[in-house]
Amino acid sequence: MKKKLKGIFYPREKVRKLLLMTKFSFMMLFFCLQIQANGFSQHTRLSIRLHNVSVKQLFLEIEKMTDVAFVYNTDDVEQLGTMNVNFTDTEIEKILDFCLKDKGVTYSFVNNHIVIKKSIFAQPQVKQRVITGKVIDKVTGEILPGATIKIKGTNIGTATDIEGKFKITLGDEAGILVVSFVGYEKVEVTPGKNENVEIALTPESTEMAEVIVTGIAERKAATYTGAVTTFRADDLARIGNQNILQVLKGIDPGFQVLEMNRHRRMARILGARVTRHRMPEIQMRGASSFTDMKDRYQTNPNQPLFIVDGFEQSIQRVFDMDMNRIASVTLLKDATAKALYGSKGANGVVVIETKKPEAGKLKISYTGNLNIQGPDLSSYNLCNAAEKLNVEYRANKFTSLSGHQGQQLLLDQKYNFYLEELAKGVDTYWLSTPLRTGVGHKHSLNIEGGDEFLRYSVDFAYNNIQGVMKGSGRQVLEGGFMLSYRYKSLLFREQFYVTNSKSKESPYGTFSEYARLNPYWRKYDSKGNVVEILGNYQIANMQGEKPIYNPLQNAVLNTKNENEYTNFTNNFYIEWMILNGLKATGRISFTSQKSEKEIFYPRDHTMFRQQTSDEEFFKRGLYTMGHGKQFNYTTDIALSYNKAFAEKHLLLANAQWSAGESKSSSVDFSAQGFSNDKMDYITHAMQYEEGQKPSGSESHSRETSVLLSVNYSWDERFLLDATYRANASSLFGADNQWGHFWSAGIGWNLHHEKFMQALKVVNLFKLRGSTGYTGSQNFNAYQAVSTYRYYEDVVYDNIVGAYLLGLPNPELQWQKTQDNNIGLDLTLFDRLDLTFDYYIKNTRNLLTPVSTPPSVGFNSYTENLGKSQNKGIEVRLNYRILKNAHKDLFLSAFATGMHNKNKIKEISDALDYINKERDDQKSESNYDHEKDKQGTTKPSVRYRVGQSMDAIWAVRSLGIDPGSGEEILLTKDGRKTYAWNADDQVVCGDKLPKLSGTFGFNFEYRGFGVNTSFFYRLGGQMYNQTLVDKVENADIQYNVDKRIYTDRWFEAGQAAKFKRITDPNYFTRPTSRFVQDLSELQMTSLNISYDFRHHKFIANSGLEQLKLMFYMNDVFRTSTVKTERGIDYPFARSFSFSVQVTF
Repeated sequence: MKKKLKGIFYPREKVRKLLLMTKFSFMMLFFCLQIQANGFSQHTRLSIRLHNVSVKQLFLEIEKMTDVAFVYNTDDVEQLGTMNVNFTDTEIEKILDFCLKDKGVTYSFVNNHIVIKKSIFAQPQVKQRVITGKVIDKVTGEILPGATIKIKGTNIGTATDIEGKFKITLGDEAGILVVSFVGYEKVEVTPGKNENVEIALTPESTEMAEVIVTGIAERKAATYTGAVTTFRADDLARIGNQNILQVLKGIDPGFQVLEMNRHRRMARILGARVTRHRMPEIQMRGASSFTDMKDRYQTNPNQPLFIVDGFEQSIQRVFDMDMNRIASVTLLKDATAKALYGSKGANGVVVIETKKPEAGKLKISYTGNLNIQGPDLSSYNLCNAAEKLNVEYRANKFTSLSGHQGQQLLLDQKYNFYLEELAKGVDTYWLSTPLRTGVGHKHSLNIEGGDEFLRYSVDFAYNNIQGVMKGSGRQVLEGGFMLSYRYKSLLFREQFYVTNSKSKESPYGTFSEYARLNPYWRKYDSKGNVVEILGNYQIANMQGEKPIYNPLQNAVLNTKNENEYTNFTNNFYIEWMILNGLKATGRISFTSQKSEKEIFYPRDHTMFRQQTSDEEFFKRGLYTMGHGKQFNYTTDIALSYNKAFAEKHLLLANAQWSAGESKSSSVDFSAQGFSNDKMDYITHAMQYEEGQKPSGSESHSRETSVLLSVNYSWDERFLLDATYRANASSLFGADNQWGHFWSAGIGWNLHHEKFMQALKVVNLFKLRGSTGYTGSQNFNAYQAVSTYRYYEDVVYDNIVGAYLLGLPNPELQWQKTQDNNIGLDLTLFDRLDLTFDYYIKNTRNLLTPVSTPPSVGFNSYTENLGKSQNKGIEVRLNYRILKNAHKDLFLSAFATGMHNKNKIKEISDALDYINKERDDQKSESNYDHEKDKQGTTKPSVRYRVGQSMDAIWAVRSLGIDPGSGEEILLTKDGRKTYAWNADDQVVCGDKLPKLSGTFGFNFEYRGFGVNTSFFYRLGGQMYNQTLVDKVENADIQYNVDKRIYTDRWFEAGQAAKFKRITDPNYFTRPTSRFVQDLSELQMTSLNISYDFRHHKFIANSGLEQLKLMFYMNDVFRTSTVKTERGIDYPFARSFSFSVQVTF
């Protein structure tokens, strides 16, 4: 039985008619489609931007934007790879022509459809291959997420993921991959038959740094608008190898050591006399704060902020850093750069990055230095024995003023005795007595290794510095490790370092003690023993005399003056690459430091020799001890986003929260009364120092902040930087604990504009400008709150009372600086680099003491009242004269220049009181040569609106009257007078130069290198204190400058530069006669080196590097003003022989 088919049954005739109707329907449908097709055309225009998109995805996007539909074989299209698409108002036909070019397919428009099929004219297609790989840093071995990989000659490309990996489809074995990443040199790679490749990129080493390291986030130099200067390790090594502060001083004019302290403090830097309280005073782009308010600050009020590996560090810690650990130093100067640090960035920021361990086999690096410190006494011009005796004779020191015969007989005997000594050849050169050539040594060892996941480095450094004062020296021991571990998208880094520093002062005392001793005095008697008493000092106003002791006696005693500190620093860093371009980081740092000092003057020290009474005798000898400790922690959490959009848009964004706490305390106590010199510990003392008790100080502060920063560039042509930071600190009053700081910067890369493309000589032409606010908060704690002190000796009814120690100011707030900066970066012929900046810094809310009525019980309290302004320019030039890598020949020259002026814009009435105090001190008639006379004879900082903080205030002088030998002065209204009056002081000069800077050259040929650096200063003035102290106001009972012998007035009618020798109580206050124009030139460094890299024995011996170097600092100096270089501590010139070996 047949089964019936299910469905509808039609007779044959009906089927024929149905087919005819269907055919007619298709014809009508085709006609309608044709009519509809007239509404779509291959000339339809589109705007489309896609990144790293497949061809299939491209078709889908076009379908969404139009009514077109693509028809294709899926297998054919999926083999066409990925590409970047960026079209604006472009015909769809041209878009397809570009995207499908050389892909072996064709397309055709069929009504509202685009049909994709294999080309019948195409060459046989090579099988498409998928290439996978990884991109790493060639130096460190770190993976590079976000690196760009493109197929050369196309827009097809991709980017590495968070693990540094990528995948791309390549057409044939001859295909070339172009790989690039910010801060690295672009490379081309031919995978060949390899389907998995590892690509190593070399960090960019051009003169214009590719990446700016700010300590918080890295910025692409090409799109950054901030005023910054970056020095790499090689740049620093060309200048010096002793400490980073000295190197920066010689390489950047904006990093300044204050002129008033340069010779004294820099001598200590070059020598051994550096302790916690003797750090050099540094400023960047001028002084914003009143320098005479140092007692209200924790450090120098104009000192920049130091950042090491993202964390704040003290200047002492930076000074003692091993320079071999430093990878780069970046100076942040304008608002865009400094605002990242908000309340601490007003004075500039010094960002130091240390070297990170490299991946690869174990590497051992050793650097050894032999350092020589040689004293230079050429700036001294003291009298010899015969000259000095003649000066005293002409000054009537051997003539009885009263005419008493007995007294005259004694004076004649004294004079004849010295004449006999001269006849015996006595002419003691006391200057060299306490000095030596200091020979020290320094060693640095680094061990590192690891792979792409785990890396490590261990550092050890020892620095033995021998000062030029006999017995002085410093020993710095530093050690630590860095451990880095990467697990998938996580990176962990741990750093731990320990530094121990011990310094010892010379038992010979201060250099100034020897500089004043008379050359006709003997050091030793005929038996070789130290002469105890050299002579007698005549006390003014007929008050008798006192013995002058030989300081050499103290050198053989058990004198001690030592300082020591130990610093522990632990930094932990974690990084999480959440997505490609999105990164989270967390950091925490702990710093603990302990310091100690011990000062012991034995009972037979010359300072106690006049304590002869029974009561005083048993109190001879003094021992002082001090202990201090400090603990700081800082932590922050940050989120950064880095994204390139449609080829032309680049966005870098950062958000950060941070918090920190700082605690410090110190205690000092002194004891006196030692039975003999061998009892050299404080427990042997009889009692606390008379009138003294143990004293101490304590400080505790907390802070927190929120930071937002954005860097945007469009087509690397138009640039924008914006930063906002809110800081809160316990240092300020309850009403003003939060401070808000911001900055905005714009830039324009003109060299990317079409109208500049024809100028092949221009490689870089960037204009930039910025404005914004930063703050300063490095002043002492508790100035905003009431402080009390307990009564120590008064007890009532078993209750100890307290009294008010300091007045509160609940409105005390941040000191704010507004920075305005306009800059230019220019590179021509790929040889000449020029950087120019013009800046204006306006600082307000300056920390100022406000005077109070005497009934309050306090002289002043702290308030924000002052305003100041700095204005100037900075210029930097670098010219690559020769650059031949094939011949290993390089020659470049550089020059920098800076001009800065500051002005006081607003002050409080309290500063007028300070001016009056100083004027009254200078007007006092009584004067003791044994006490410090600087406050009286040296010009003071005077606070006047509209005047510079570096102005030299003095009374105008017409010179020495030939008739009387007295100085002729001018009053403020122009009248002549012999009387000095503080009210007649006017501005007679300015210590800031008209122009200062550095210049030099760097030369290298086949491993041999010569590098030089010079410092110049043009214009400005200085007050020549040497002439004041050693000639005009010289105490002729001690040795004096030779110019007192030749240039002082002795008789009527004599044209003299300096007035007559009178009673030692009569001395010269500040006058314009000692204001001199200052211009100078110094050769600050010379470096000669030889690298054995071209010698075969290096490779055969297993060495990676062997390099010899010679350094010399302060090679020579010429100046329009002659002064003594080094007062308390002698000026020293340094030499260093160094060897670097890497296995």
